[in-house]
Amino acid sequence: MSNKEKVVALLKSIETGDASAMAYVNPEKYIQHNQSVGDGLAGFGAVLQQLPKGSAKVNTVRVFEDGDFVIAHTDYNFFGPKIGIDIFRFENGLIVEHWDNLQEKVSDNELGRSQIDGPTEVTDLDKTKANEKMVKKFINDVLFGKHPKKITDYVSTEKYNQHNPGVKDGLAGLGEAIESLNKAGMPMVYQKNHKVFADGNFVISVSEGIFMKEHVSFYDIFRVENGKIVEHWDTIEKILPDAEAKNNNGKFNF
Repeated sequence: MSNKEKVVALLKSIETGDASAMAYVNPEKYIQHNQSVGDGLAGFGAVLQQLPKGSAKVNTVRVFEDGDFVIAHTDYNFFGPKIGIDIFRFENGLIVEHWDNLQEKVSDNELGRSQIDGPTEVTDLDKTKANEKMVKKFINDVLFGKHPKKITDYVSTEKYNQHNPGVKDGLAGLGEAIESLNKAGMPMVYQKNHKVFADGNFVISVSEGIFMKEHVSFYDIFRVENGKIVEHWDTIEKILPDAEAKNNNGKFNF
């Protein structure tokens, strides 16, 4: 099985209870970065035991691969409806590390678009590095606010499909959402980027910052066409204080 297939099978086992999928995890080394889960396989197993029987649903819609990392975009019912972006690191064919960002699932936006729908096919593998480089520049210039007027260098002015339920389509919708947050005294601030992954026409970034006056983790998925960002999905999750975390591995630490 490919590493992508192993990740999909492991995630699906949360729903099915198929214990054989645990064979894809290194039992001697499983570093957990989900702050609500204890370290190692024991921590993962403890959480699964707390799930009400038959409640879990897992539908992985997108899977990306960048070197030893596999990133999955999943529609969950996991202690309630959620959208998750999970990142797994492999060594010698086995999963040894896990990060994720989970956000409560909300109703579709006014265009009928959900937090998870849209294109899933990975294409343009020959453009992986170029797309990664472009998104890194976008993060630096626009998300960090160093050169915000350069946004049209990175985001298509003709098509920008938005899956964040609080933001409308297009550059105008993005600008409107940012302005509304600023006026409310709750600006969305990207403070640090921890990692960028790329697989063809998809680029995934992991950052931290402030949203709704809380310290959060931003996981963003960008789809690129002809050198411009044309679609965006994300999850935003509050970062727990270290004293409340069930492991000492940190939310990031790639």
